[in-house]
Order: sequence, then C-alpha cells, then structure tokens
Amino acid sequence: MYLFKKPMKAIDILKNKIKNGAITHFPKWHLLTAGALGSLLVLFLGFTPSEDASATRSSQEITLNINNSNQAIRSPAKATAVTTPAPENKLSASTESIADLTPKPANTQPESISQPPRESQWREETVKSGDSLSLIFQRVGLSDTSLYEFMSSSASTKQLTRLYPGQTFAFNIEDGKLLGLRYQKNRLHQVEFHREEKEFVESEVIAKPDVRRAYRSATITNSLFLAGTGAGMEESLIMELANIFGWDIDFALDIRRNDNFKLLYEERFLDGEKLGNGPILAAEFTNQNKTYRAVRYTDSKGNSQYYTPEGKSMRKAFLRTPVDFARISSHFNLRRKHPVLNKIRAHKGTDYAAPTGTPIKAAGDGKVIVAGTKGGYGRTVIIQHGQTYKTVYAHMRRYGKGIRSGTRVKQGQTIGYVGSSGLATGPHLHYEFHVNGAVKNPLTVKLPKARSVPKAEAARFKAQIKPLVATLDKHQHNTQLASAKTDSTPTTN
Repeated sequence: MYLFKKPMKAIDILKNKIKNGAITHFPKWHLLTAGALGSLLVLFLGFTPSEDASATRSSQEITLNINNSNQAIRSPAKATAVTTPAPENKLSASTESIADLTPKPANTQPESISQPPRESQWREETVKSGDSLSLIFQRVGLSDTSLYEFMSSSASTKQLTRLYPGQTFAFNIEDGKLLGLRYQKNRLHQVEFHREEKEFVESEVIAKPDVRRAYRSATITNSLFLAGTGAGMEESLIMELANIFGWDIDFALDIRRNDNFKLLYEERFLDGEKLGNGPILAAEFTNQNKTYRAVRYTDSKGNSQYYTPEGKSMRKAFLRTPVDFARISSHFNLRRKHPVLNKIRAHKGTDYAAPTGTPIKAAGDGKVIVAGTKGGYGRTVIIQHGQTYKTVYAHMRRYGKGIRSGTRVKQGQTIGYVGSSGLATGPHLHYEFHVNGAVKNPLTVKLPKARSVPKAEAARFKAQIKPLVATLDKHQHNTQLASAKTDSTPTTN
C-alpha cells in the first residue's frame, strides 16, 4: 500500500550508502543507533493513518455507536462521503437499518422461504335427491377409501346410511385427509365425528329451545278438524287431543254440533322462530253435554301420562276405536244380511270405512296370535290381551312392520293398514272385541281402566297439576266474560 512508500525510500537510501561506503567513517555504535531509529520510524509511519483512513475509521465508530444504542438512524452525511471503498468484511456507513448492519456468523444458513399454511377448513354440502354418502364424499374431493375408513371406524357412523334431501353435512379436510364430519339431525340436534388416531369419535350438541305456553279453544260446528284448524291448531296437535280423550269418546261416532274443547300446550322456539309444539299440558272436551278433563303428569321416575284431575288414568286397557276418524259403515248386528253372500249372517263386530292405507292401531297391549289370511276375513291380525280379552282386525291391505304370530305389541302401535282383502265390497276395517271367548259390541262394552296415580305420588301429583287446572279455569272465565260483553253490546241500526 502507498502508506509505506516514504519509509521504504529512506531505507533504500541508507542501504545504498552503506554499500557504497559513504558512511563507513562513522563509528559502529553510531550505525547501530541509526538502524534502531530507522526501524522505529518505519513502525511509526506504518501505524499512522492517512486522512482518508481517518475518515473511514470515524464512520466505523459512528456506526458502532449506533449499534450500541439499538436504534436505526441514518449516518451523518460527512461519514458517508468516503471515497475509499470499505475493506471486505468491515462495517461501512450507510442508510441501512441496524438489523442489516449487524454482523452475521460465518456459518449462518440462508433464510428459509415461508411456506403457505396447510389448507384446513369446514366445507358444507347439502343432500340432493338421489344422493348417497359416496357421491357427497366425491363432491368434496374425498375418495371411496376415505369413506370406507370413516364408515368402518365406529358403529356410530352407521346412522348416516339413510340420507334425506335438504340435510346438510360439513367436512373438515386437511391436505386431502378427513379430520371431521358433522351433520344436522334437526334444528336442535347436531352430531359431529372427529378423528382420533384411526377412528372417528362421536359427539352431540343439543340446542335448548325457548318454551312458551299457548292456549286454544273452539266450538265444533262441522268437524273436529275444521274447528281445530280454525283455532290455529296444527293437525298433529288435533290428533294428540283426540288421542288423549280417545278412550272415552269415539271421534268417528260420538261428535255432535256445539261440542267444544280447550287446551293448554307448549310451543317451542329457537332464535325467535317456531320449531313446533310440545306436549298438551291440560285439556277439556265437552261431548254431548258431558265434560272430560285431562292433565299431564310426569312422575318421579320421569314417566308422563294423562290423568283426570282426581288422579284417575285417562288410559283404559283398550282404545275405543282402532282407527282415527273413520266412518262406521256397519254396526254390530247378529241379524245382518251379508252384503256379498246376500244372506243373513251375524256381524260380530263393527266395520270402520276408511281410505285404503289408513293405519290400524292395536286396541291394547298384548300378543299377536294370528297374522295371516283367514277365509273371508282376508288378511287378519288377532291379539290376545291377557286371559280375558281378544281383539280381531280383518280385511287388511297389509300388515304393520314386524307384525307376525308371537309378536308382542303396545297399545296404539300400528299393526296393519286398511284394505279390502277377503269378502269385502270396499276398503274398511272389521273390528271384533271378545270377552272370555264371547263376542261383544266394541262400541258399548265396558272397558277396564288402567292404573291411577299411586298413593305415594298423590301429593306430588296435586302440586304439579294445580296450576294447570287453574290456568284452564282462568281462560274459561275470561272467555265467558268476553262472550257476555259481546252479547250485551247494543247494536245500532
């Protein structure tokens, strides 16, 4: 470097003079002293920075001071005006941030390029007509292998084999792998499966609806259905009302004009939208000037039934009629002329005319002893109820699901459907009621009652039904007052 140019010329001159003998006349110790001084001069000149070098060093000190303060600022203009390039691997003044000026270890690896996050999201699919779970899996990009893995991982997944149009499914998929699946059974019930190692575990989320009490009343002028719908009742609520009083009132035969009813029941809402009705809590039905009352009571074991306010069961051991709202086409008559054979033959039951396919209910709990074709009765079911009673259901179109000889059935269970098999002129149910082997008129036979509220539950029963009966009475009083005000309002011409 040019920094050592001047000292090197002085040494050369000294050497030449020694070689040429120009200084041989000096004493030896003079020469040694001069050599030592020359060496010191060389060292001094070598470590004295030039003006340019001083500028570079000054800028380095400024940069280092900045680094020590942990602040990113620009170096002064004077420090940046360096004409000599900075030596390699040394800091130089610049406008870069402190992070850029911080020395990096020699073995620093290149910064890795950030990878995009793996895709993981819930994707919804709606079941369409004709869909299968396999088709839905394909639409979300899952293979049949994924479907098989899901379906075989747990017994709970088998509930998804029956799909309904409009059902919604959501899939949690990550890198093409199924992590979770959820579906809505109904507005209140959601089921979710989530992966745990090699199986899918089921969990349920059940929303709690808002429950409100509602009141309806109506007077029958034409039919129970028209009166009910006119009062704002859904068909299912009308049917529930008829089932409560079905042991005492034959709704196919006994209903008269000006019969009336009222009921207190629950309505269920979710987010302000009505989901449906809850059970009837209390009801009153006046039929041919005779009034029946029923209240719903849930016992200490969680069983709910309807009782009179006195604690007697509304249920009898048998239903009065095994079909809903049918028309009686032929009464019990031991001297009736057979409509097909055209001769006198005892009609040992009651015929209920109803559309083909109308459900037929078991009149009481019992055991099916016959389920097959029986001569002119066509397809027939006979149920034995204990040792005393037996009921017969004939001319069926087909049997109910699972109904065969030996099957045990519950009261109200569907055992078949109205038809016209055997000797029949049209679709109807022929119904017989036997007591100790003797046939009886099912419309007039005295039906045994079911058990009343147990004595141990009596106090609890009274406490639970008291406010229900009071609510019915309150509404009745308000209705009567409103009716009296209407009647006393003067009319104007």
